[in-house]
Amino acid sequence: MMITTKGRNALKVMIDLAQHAGEGNVSLTDIAERQHESVKYLEAVMGPLSAAGLVLSARGKSGGYRLARSAEECTVGEIIVAAEGSLAPVSCLDSDTPCENAANCLSLPLWRELDEVIMNFLNSKKLSDMLK
Repeated sequence: MMITTKGRNALKVMIDLAQHAGEGNVSLTDIAERQHESVKYLEAVMGPLSAAGLVLSARGKSGGYRLARSAEECTVGEIIVAAEGSLAPVSCLDSDTPCENAANCLSLPLWRELDEVIMNFLNSKKLSDMLK
């Protein structure tokens, strides 16, 4: 498991939107300037966040993005998973079909526990916590 630039930038964008939540829709250009990222790159980050229901978008003169829920209701875990997909530490936990050796794998409980620790930690952190 490694959180990529996409995951880190997704969290940065969400923090930015939370900081500017009272301003209505926030343009991607403004976010890109504040975060020192390209608009093109942030467009790719916003797609998964929108698909996960974390942000709402509006087109037009007063268009842009805003949080779909309050910062207190969004967890860091769901933001990172929306951007990255699974954070499973080993591929066998990431598959819909169990590994053929799962019944005999003595290390599987360790990987399951690690996965649970990681997700519990990330889900214990709210977007609002990042503003402090």
